[in-house]
Amino acid sequence: QPNTQVKVIAATNRVDILDPALLRSGRLDRKIEFPMPNEEARARIMQIHSRKMNVSPDVNYEELARCTDDFNGAQCKAVCVEAGMIALRRGATELTHEDYMEGILEV
Repeated sequence: QPNTQVKVIAATNRVDILDPALLRSGRLDRKIEFPMPNEEARARIMQIHSRKMNVSPDVNYEELARCTDDFNGAQCKAVCVEAGMIALRRGATELTHEDYMEGILEV
């Protein structure tokens, strides 16, 4: 007898390259799309991932969000981590807007 308690969850960032057989009816029937974050969400994601860092008041998260138009949430987090590493390498005690801009280029 089939076990109806088993659930399979799959995730991809590239639905366009999945085998069509996988998408046929009866296989993965429920699809939930998580769209890319909009500008406001990207700014908020970067603020959240920077809250435990010593950030200069000159950091403009809205401008950073405008520079990350095609970034997903993980990439926005990576920008913050990279900005922190850039600041550490230069011996700074505070992250600047320029650190984030360099982080964007690295990610």
